[in-house]
Amino acid sequence: MQATQALDRKGQRAALFMVLLNGFSMPMMLSAVNVALPSIADELAMDAVLLSWVPMAYLMASAALVLSFGRLADMFGRKRMYLLGTAGLIVTSVLATYATTGPMLIACRLLQGVSAAMVYGTHIAIISAAYPPAQRGRMIGLTVSVIYVGLTCGPFLGGWLIGLFGWRAAFLVHLPTSVATLIVGIFMVKAEWRAEHAGRFDFVGSALYTIAIVAFMIGISSLPKLSSVLLIALGIFGFWLFFHHQHNRRDPLFDVSLFYTSRVFATSCVAAVIMYTATFANVVMISLHLQYLQGMTPMAAGVVLMAQPVVMALVSPYAGKLSDRIEARIIASVGMGITAFGLALLTTIDSTTPVALIVAYLMTIGLGFSLFSSPNANAIMGSVASHQYGIAGSSVATMRVIGQVSSMGIVAMVFALVLGPVQITPDIYPELERALRWCFGVSAAFCLPGMYLSLARGRVRTA
Repeated sequence: MQATQALDRKGQRAALFMVLLNGFSMPMMLSAVNVALPSIADELAMDAVLLSWVPMAYLMASAALVLSFGRLADMFGRKRMYLLGTAGLIVTSVLATYATTGPMLIACRLLQGVSAAMVYGTHIAIISAAYPPAQRGRMIGLTVSVIYVGLTCGPFLGGWLIGLFGWRAAFLVHLPTSVATLIVGIFMVKAEWRAEHAGRFDFVGSALYTIAIVAFMIGISSLPKLSSVLLIALGIFGFWLFFHHQHNRRDPLFDVSLFYTSRVFATSCVAAVIMYTATFANVVMISLHLQYLQGMTPMAAGVVLMAQPVVMALVSPYAGKLSDRIEARIIASVGMGITAFGLALLTTIDSTTPVALIVAYLMTIGLGFSLFSSPNANAIMGSVASHQYGIAGSSVATMRVIGQVSSMGIVAMVFALVLGPVQITPDIYPELERALRWCFGVSAAFCLPGMYLSLARGRVRTA
């Protein structure tokens, strides 16, 4: 079935349900694993730098391959790629529970990231193909809301299961909904979607993008070695080559033409990268702080970590509506400023900080992120013509994944510089506290150029 063909209401609901199931379960698993990090480090004797690779390996693999799998899905079937990725997540999650060493677990996380890239590269495209333009925005908004619900449930449910069964349970928390996704996709979603003109796969572009992501992330995490500087330079040069290679290609892996023709689109996308870079690793850093420096159980830490996504889930829909009346650049810039303020407040926390104060800081960041996210996405989609919605939607997903992996890159870099390859024990808690403060401070500083770009994007709506 081509993307231009419509489904009946039953087929639309089945496709939406399939996407919503994974939209809930994958973020839930991600946030549950972040809560499990201290338990993983203790049992597998992982040092601080190696521990940062547990979340980063997943993100790096998904970021490096999301464009390639999105393009392959256009050529060979989006539902097929989506379900293949879901099955891969189930298998690799089970494999992760059998890991007995840090490198084994990181290898499983890399495989998880490969599977996740198949899902990330297709889920918005499936919704866009299943629903007509008049309903598409509301369905995408529902998908985003479900993601926030998964992020909210993950820390609590994961912390509870970790307390009962150990850290391996964090990798299994999503299995029931992932299996349900396969059942719905195989037996209820009868349609398949491909691009009307498959074209050719850009192997050169895929290689350039993958090498650039991997070189850049490995370089950041291994600072201050000379080889790491060279890898970072290789990564930046690879991004430039990829961008140049994609321009004006007949069958691009990632259509970059809008970056040349729309200032609003370009600045909004870069602002999104900065925002995700500044905020994504919060869950990891606060989880380490609460469990190591304040001695909380995984379940108690999970309850605290719910504060930020709860606010995001509640405020985001209203922020999106507000951006229909007020210029997105104003609301989004205010949101980024509030986020920077919340991150700056987190630089002041220590082992004696009241938990209620940490919750208030996380809620502040959640408020700022909500005011930024929906209006910024609205600005991106409002800056393009209707026939370019697919390109714009894939750009939003790509910017998000790049920002997420960059956020974990900052954590890995700071841990490498401040802590080094040492296991986290009470003897180095002062160094851990200093490293976390540096992470929060760098993240807050990242928001400053983001505020400038957000303000400089120009008007989206006409009078």
